[in-house]
Amino acid sequence: MEDALAGTGTGRKVRYYKKDFWREENLKFARPHFRLIKCAKIIDTISQGRECSLLDVGCGPAFLRQAIGENIHYHGIDIAIQEPAEDLIEVDFLEAPIQFDDKRFDIIVAQGVFEYVGKFQAQKLDEIAGLLNDGGTFIATYVNFRHRNREIYSPYSNIQPLDEFRADLARNFTIQRQFPTSHNWSHSEPNRKIIKAVNMHLNADIPLISPKLAVEYFFICSARKQTGQ
Repeated sequence: MEDALAGTGTGRKVRYYKKDFWREENLKFARPHFRLIKCAKIIDTISQGRECSLLDVGCGPAFLRQAIGENIHYHGIDIAIQEPAEDLIEVDFLEAPIQFDDKRFDIIVAQGVFEYVGKFQAQKLDEIAGLLNDGGTFIATYVNFRHRNREIYSPYSNIQPLDEFRADLARNFTIQRQFPTSHNWSHSEPNRKIIKAVNMHLNADIPLISPKLAVEYFFICSARKQTGQ
């Protein structure tokens, strides 16, 4: 199926990528990368060793499953599953709702997803909110498109200022924390050992520095309680 193009209402075309694109793209993450490892550490901290259910939205090769603790029961969905398994479902979640059977989850993760969803952003955030258990946590990432290095990955199709993404996120969730996945002079994950080590343990949004050098951001969220609850 060919990639679909849709208008954004601003005259800019948005490309919604299909299975053939993602089957090749996912191979670029054949090994766990920096953001995934850091996300796994955050998940393990949140779970505190308790039995938890987790949904990995846009799971790719599902390497997060290998990086988290055994107390966390993993489920993943993606448009292109490389190796089918009982805890993975292949689905184009821009054309179908985000779900995994009729399950709800203690932790939901969406890494590198919202840069590609275009006009579906609010809808997908709403669907995720509906799957989160009471007291659960949603972890989202989003690229810092105001990095000093304005050259960005060409397939990104949902480019917006961080504040706009955060505002959409806040309609369904209470944002508990926001901090960079990493800081780097170039707009890419750190690759030098010492820089990786520093960034792995740095979970702080640094005034003046982060807006220019943060590669991406983590958003740690809880479900927003409805009025009257």
